[in-house]
Amino acid sequence: MNPLRRPLFGLGAHAPDRKHNHLTKFSQLGLLEPIQKALAAKGYDQPTPIQIQSIPPLLDGRDLCGIAQTGTGKTAAFALPSLHRLADNLKHRPPQGCRMLVLSPTRELASQIAESFVAYGKFLRLSVATVFGGVPINRQVRQLQAGVDILVATPGRLLDLIDQRALSLKYVEIFVLDEADQMLDLGFIHALKRIDQLLPKKRQSLFFSATMPKAIADLGDRFLTDPVKVSVAPQSTTAERVEQFATFVNQTEKQALLTLRIRSEPIDRALVFTRTKHGADRVVKHLKAAGIGAEAIHGNKSQPQRERALGLFRKGEIKILVATDIAARGIDVGGVSHVFNFELPNVAEQYVHRIGRTARAGATGIAIAFVADDERAYLRQIEKLTRVKLAIQPLPENFLAEKAKLPKPAVQAPEAPRGDRGPRRHDGERGAARPDGAPKRRFSRPKGAPGAHKNAVKKFGSR
Repeated sequence: MNPLRRPLFGLGAHAPDRKHNHLTKFSQLGLLEPIQKALAAKGYDQPTPIQIQSIPPLLDGRDLCGIAQTGTGKTAAFALPSLHRLADNLKHRPPQGCRMLVLSPTRELASQIAESFVAYGKFLRLSVATVFGGVPINRQVRQLQAGVDILVATPGRLLDLIDQRALSLKYVEIFVLDEADQMLDLGFIHALKRIDQLLPKKRQSLFFSATMPKAIADLGDRFLTDPVKVSVAPQSTTAERVEQFATFVNQTEKQALLTLRIRSEPIDRALVFTRTKHGADRVVKHLKAAGIGAEAIHGNKSQPQRERALGLFRKGEIKILVATDIAARGIDVGGVSHVFNFELPNVAEQYVHRIGRTARAGATGIAIAFVADDERAYLRQIEKLTRVKLAIQPLPENFLAEKAKLPKPAVQAPEAPRGDRGPRRHDGERGAARPDGAPKRRFSRPKGAPGAHKNAVKKFGSR
């Protein structure tokens, strides 16, 4: 182990210098004038706590370990000082390389991070590119040929590009690993270890995670050298701003309960969380059958499908977005009034992430959990973590009679076998889907001279 590497637990990591706590405006942080101009254009004047703690040490070139959830302003906490350092030391873009690499667990979060870099760097001469699975790789190969300043990537597609010799990491000066706990949940640990070996030893490294169990801290020790450690928003604070309710209900009756609750609640926008992708699709089918506009977002959807669903939700054309935890991580949509936990997560911290989507920027919200008998233990863990006792809501009046009136979704014909689905890539996606979500059809051309295959198939069982 590098003697400079110190453990993230205990006294090893440096706490942020308290002298920065008096900083209350971006203009006091010493950022380049073009960056301050971009912040002013977005109407940003006051930094958030994580930005106050992170920006000064990052401008000094220190490594950093941040414990922060999405919605705390952490993207700007690493984007602003990184843009400053890159612009203050302009260099030629390395061909088939990048000067800064940001790793993100999902496509949506990668897109949002890249958009932030473009917005904050609009008055700088720095290029930003995003690469992730689910879209054709050749366009990304061409995009990287001349090199970029800042690359935001998911781990699987990054390794695909490296394996195709379309990208080298040897020029990376700043490396950011975002949402580290979600990276591990998605099984990216081996990909991350391989990426670590490909990165230059001399670099600035930033590591962010919403939680810091030992497995995450060990991963951080691998990437970081003598880091400053910053932490914001204890797990319970978001939960305290949300009115939380629970209803005990059989698993088979949850769909009817959700439909009736959505009809009766004054909803601006609502997120519904399911445990599985197929469960999300099933919920959407039933809601649509009941005349409620809804879309699902999960890993089986193509990128255009996911972007369309998010766009409809952002614009208010649909009020209900049904999501799995992984697909929803990092999605920042304002005005979410309700979060429905159709199924409780088996990790209590995940519940806090979910309901925090309705309490952004100090707002309040409503979270409603549907609890089956086998989920009562999960509810106890959640109440222990958040120190909040969920108010019990009974089933609606005449529930069984109202449930019987609900329309059933139309029965669809079973799907045909999908045949050749293309090779599996590092990011777990197979061959890119068509924009309409249908699998690509592949036809192979016969090899050899015309007519060579004419009598190649022998008939058996006939004389």
